[in-house]
Amino acid sequence: MPTSYHLNANPLVRYLEKDAHDFTREDIISYVDAHNIRMVNFRYVGGDGRLKTLNFVITNRRHLEDILTFGERVDGSSLFPFMGTGSSDLYVVPRYRTAFENPFSEEPSLEILCSFFNHEGKPLELSPEYVLSKAITRFREETGLDMKFLGELEYYVFCKSTGHFLATDQKGYHESEPFSKFERMRKKALRLIAACGGIVKYGHSEVGNFLHGDIAYEQHEIEFQPTDPEFAAEQLLVAKWVLRMLALEMGVELSFAPKITVGKAGSGMHFHMAIEKDGVNLVRENGVISDLSKRAIAGILEVADGLTAFGNTVPTSYFRLVPNQEAPTNICWGARNRSVLVRVPLGWAEGQNMASVANPGVNVGMVSGEGRQTFEFRVPDGSANVHLIIAGLIMAVLHGMRMPDAVAKADSLYVEGNIAKSGLAGKLKPLPDSCVASAKCLDATRAVFESDGVFPPQLIDFTIQFLNRYEDASLRDNLSGNPDGLLEVATKYMHCQ
Repeated sequence: MPTSYHLNANPLVRYLEKDAHDFTREDIISYVDAHNIRMVNFRYVGGDGRLKTLNFVITNRRHLEDILTFGERVDGSSLFPFMGTGSSDLYVVPRYRTAFENPFSEEPSLEILCSFFNHEGKPLELSPEYVLSKAITRFREETGLDMKFLGELEYYVFCKSTGHFLATDQKGYHESEPFSKFERMRKKALRLIAACGGIVKYGHSEVGNFLHGDIAYEQHEIEFQPTDPEFAAEQLLVAKWVLRMLALEMGVELSFAPKITVGKAGSGMHFHMAIEKDGVNLVRENGVISDLSKRAIAGILEVADGLTAFGNTVPTSYFRLVPNQEAPTNICWGARNRSVLVRVPLGWAEGQNMASVANPGVNVGMVSGEGRQTFEFRVPDGSANVHLIIAGLIMAVLHGMRMPDAVAKADSLYVEGNIAKSGLAGKLKPLPDSCVASAKCLDATRAVFESDGVFPPQLIDFTIQFLNRYEDASLRDNLSGNPDGLLEVATKYMHCQ
């Protein structure tokens, strides 16, 4: 008899017949035993934002129980540049809800994401995943509300051109095979990401496609469903790993880099957000954007330039944030406007029954769309530290809740239509144009992120130092109109995060 889990793409969920967030140690052991799993791999995020791996060959049940209970020791100084070698031992301890079967392994293997703990067995204060956990807890304690996040993951696939069915330059949006050469790769990625536990919304080809010499570049996007902030970060990390593994298998290159060359679409990592109370979406009220959402948006706008320190972490990030590329350049917001910093996308209007119009004579029934509304932060890109940018956004929203004039502030920065033609043109604060400028903005806004002990001052100091090391204050101007020079720089940061 089919259960409510029989269509779930994650084999563990189907077998255990429970949601992943309810997985226990005994559940993991049961699955390993029943599916002849020979290897368990711990995964955790290093200071470079990539998933690291620790492999265990399972020799007996006691061995499996031990690693699932106690975790293992690792060298923190080799994982995080802000840790010294004098006292760098850390523990990595698995989070059971993150377990998934490795779809690329030749032998049955189970992957599981881990949290970091210090030598005293306490959560590592400087760990990005713990910073995010603290932000979630503080927001919920103070407001009684919950935030949901979904990420949009854009990337380029590129290889030597075959010369067949070439898509029109910069016209690749929702293109199909045979003009979209890597549609099958994207569809396989969707299936595998879902099998690894990701909650995928959809995938499609994106605007960007171009030829550079005999190399064809093709842009794609995968978008996820709204979920809790920690899981939103985790599934983005796993998705990037899946896509890179597929590219390796297929013998092609793949990059999440924010910019490849001048005049062509860059790749972002936008974040949609929703605010909920007891599971009810509060983004809209009586059919319009709520004052609660305006307060949240005002908080984001207030510290948006500082947020780039977590969401735009390489010099080529700032080659994407230029006019006429559907990327924000000024601090403002608007509805359905892709050039603003915070966008309120098209919602599903109450009282409309489009499905019945599209299917004449079929009784579809009225379904409320109010709970689907989000607002979108369009600044980050693939170089982002996903845990820190989500944590930063939560603290920015909390800041907006605390601002006495937040609604008025939001109203004053609302732009309808073309920014250049609006009355606010020239009055809006610009986003940083380099990592060095971003570091300065973070220093000016750090109190918001450090409030309530969420972001440790040491982590903010390190981030500022890290960004300043690029010394890129004039790089964007220096490479203006020089596509070969930008390609050289872009190649250097092709595999950021």
